[in-house]
Amino acid sequence: MKTIAFFLEELSAKVMLEGFINAHFRYDPAEFDLQYRVHEGKQDLENHLENRIKYWKTPDTVFVVMRDQDGGDCLAIKRKLKVKCEAAGHPEAIVRIACHELESFYLGDPAAIEKGLEIHHIGKHDRRKLFRQPDSIDQPSKQLAYITKNKYQKIDGSRKIAPCLNPAINTSKSFNVLYSTLCRLLEDVEETAK
Repeated sequence: MKTIAFFLEELSAKVMLEGFINAHFRYDPAEFDLQYRVHEGKQDLENHLENRIKYWKTPDTVFVVMRDQDGGDCLAIKRKLKVKCEAAGHPEAIVRIACHELESFYLGDPAAIEKGLEIHHIGKHDRRKLFRQPDSIDQPSKQLAYITKNKYQKIDGSRKIAPCLNPAINTSKSFNVLYSTLCRLLEDVEETAK
């Protein structure tokens, strides 16, 4: 059995990954064990990452570390996390950064926001920078709350929007990198046409 262990900054990332993977991939739980290690923010993730990977007991595990950029230097954050994975004895661990926040993934697909939150006419602004370049927005969570009139809440919003995300049209580059990674990791599974 292949284990994929996701080390995540917060609960909303777990909710997003579970919802998206379950909606877009078919996999046999007898072949793939997906595990999610949720931390209490980026400092908790960074402080515990090395030891948690170093002392991981399950063989044949692929480690995926994901956190928000949150206004920091994306490459520096990625290097720092990679160094921790290398120090834990797993230089092959995959690090993915959501630029700037997880909500950039959602802003990259306004139709998913509309469908998930049952809101109309958000997509009519799809030519605006907000939707064209969601990774360049400093605080996408605030933008998402604003355009949804606070209907978006981190956990519940992630649960509702993630299954609706369409990788074929999503304009978030960081989401597309994550999606490519998931496709590669779950290459033995049949991808559904959603």
